[in-house]
Amino acid sequence: MGVDDKFDAAKDKIKGKVNEAVGKATDDKSQEAKGHAQQAEGEIKDKVADAKAHLKDDANRVDDTEGGGRL
Repeated sequence: MGVDDKFDAAKDKIKGKVNEAVGKATDDKSQEAKGHAQQAEGEIKDKVADAKAHLKDDANRVDDTEGGGRL
């Protein structure tokens, strides 16, 4: 889950930057927009991966107050 999700997000961001740069260099607004969209998708995937990791951490925390158990 975690590392694979982060890698996938980084891959989308890099592909987006490349498409944006190529679009700018060739004056192709469509490819430039595609690059922006890929970068946004990578950012969203990155946030989702972070949220998953935090939820997993929270689920595994143990309550150390009286009575014990999980939080």
